[in-house]
Amino acid sequence: MTVDAPSPQQITVGVLALQGGVIEHISLLQKAAAQLSSQPTESSTPTPQFSFVQVRTAAQLSQCDALIIPGGESTTMAIVARRLGLLDPLREFVKVQHKPTWGTCAGLVMLASAASATKQGGQELIGGLDVKVLRNRYGTQLQSFVGDLRLPFLEEGKPFRGVFIRAPVVEEIISSGSGGTAENGEKEVTKSKGNQVEVLGTYPKPQGTGEGDDIVAVRQGNVFGTSFHPELTDDVRIHTWWLKQVVEGLKSAGRDVQAQS
Repeated sequence: MTVDAPSPQQITVGVLALQGGVIEHISLLQKAAAQLSSQPTESSTPTPQFSFVQVRTAAQLSQCDALIIPGGESTTMAIVARRLGLLDPLREFVKVQHKPTWGTCAGLVMLASAASATKQGGQELIGGLDVKVLRNRYGTQLQSFVGDLRLPFLEEGKPFRGVFIRAPVVEEIISSGSGGTAENGEKEVTKSKGNQVEVLGTYPKPQGTGEGDDIVAVRQGNVFGTSFHPELTDDVRIHTWWLKQVVEGLKSAGRDVQAQS
């Protein structure tokens, strides 16, 4: 009698398709998934099979196990998400269901608890990261740049070429027990429970703007944020790392990532 090997489970990763490098993210996700499937595993559990979808509706979001919020213009993204009935489902996805979520550039702004240098009247945020971000830290579109980043969470030691386009940075980690208000002054900062904010990447501050480094990559529980655009490079390492975090996060949440027959 032979026993069939378990088949890998399907994990659906969405990319919020309101603005930004949606196709670029999906392309690197596909390459990252192919890389993971070719790597030997330490156990008999097969590598999950990933599918990648664009998300424009609450129904599409509900089918996702994890989500990327790409770059763009965060105020516009929030307005469009509200008009499409997505803003509250996104908050549910991130802060109630605690599903793995990654925001790049404007996506980081959307996932912050508070933001400064917003447009008049402020903007709505999803939240999930107990941080305050400074929008457009490095100036206008014309002042975009590429810089080498040392990211210790990546296995390979070579620098990651970070693409910064009107990039935000984390200017404050909101400590437990501290209060605060959103930029529009109307809503209290909603703090995430249980997990501390981890600083995963920094970049030297521009000359004349103070000492030390800017925080450009953070993680808190199920939420990951980067100031820069990994999807605009051909370096698949961060997408590969994040997919591994997705699998581990789903396991930790009690989902069976072994297989469904």
